[in-house]
Amino acid sequence: MKNLILEKYNDLSKSQKKLADFFLENLDLIPFLNIYQISEATHFSVASIVRFTQKLGYKGYSDFKSAFTSHFQKNIKKLEMFPLVQLNKLKEHTLTAVANQDINNINETLKMIDTNTFDEVVSLILKADRVYTMGLGISYLLAQILAYQLMQVGVDAYYFHNDSTSFFDQILFLTPQDLIIAFSFPPYSVETIEAAKFATERKLKLVAITNKAAAPITFYSTKSLLVKSDNMLFTNSFSAISVLINALATECTKQDKKRAEKILKDYNAILERFNKVIT
Repeated sequence: MKNLILEKYNDLSKSQKKLADFFLENLDLIPFLNIYQISEATHFSVASIVRFTQKLGYKGYSDFKSAFTSHFQKNIKKLEMFPLVQLNKLKEHTLTAVANQDINNINETLKMIDTNTFDEVVSLILKADRVYTMGLGISYLLAQILAYQLMQVGVDAYYFHNDSTSFFDQILFLTPQDLIIAFSFPPYSVETIEAAKFATERKLKLVAITNKAAAPITFYSTKSLLVKSDNMLFTNSFSAISVLINALATECTKQDKKRAEKILKDYNAILERFNKVIT
């Protein structure tokens, strides 16, 4: 699809080239945006966008998006989505190189995250009746860890299961007093994005934890926390994400010590009772 736009680029008008630039710079967003969102983001009319896609050989934007989405789904798991370094050319020991990469991820994350946004997310967590975490792949594991960490400090938290029950089924039972925290990292799961969109349509609050401001899920989030997840392998590093998870749980404890102390007291009572039973 990128090559198609580039092939037609020189034949486009000056204004159409600006549209082409937007599509080329935001290729990973196209499957998740409707024509009105494109219009709002580019300040081009709907008619102009339709004419642009017709110039590319499609009947209109819907036809273009359908073809693009099909192409996107077929190629979403290709390894080129992640830069695989030439490990045999590393000038330092692998342990040192990986550690330095993760240290850089943490430092960059500290620059990317707005502390006011972080505090607002903590406020949303503490005010919610229940917190639900969501993700697929490595994000599924991260969702479980965040839910566990929050439960440990007294927050009523659960993670969406990834089995016979879809995200959509589970979202149906949520209320506006609940909060969803969704993890979304490359390659962005279409199911997670569509679930986030569905949650937004149902007027639910959703916090996105993702790797960049223009990630697809940010279009459907109440708040977004950005985390650097670069890795030497064809996957995401979760060192900086783990720091963020730990920071969220810690700040929740700091802001509501009574809640955390109560759950700790209850846990200790359970452990004491259990120990008496087995002895």
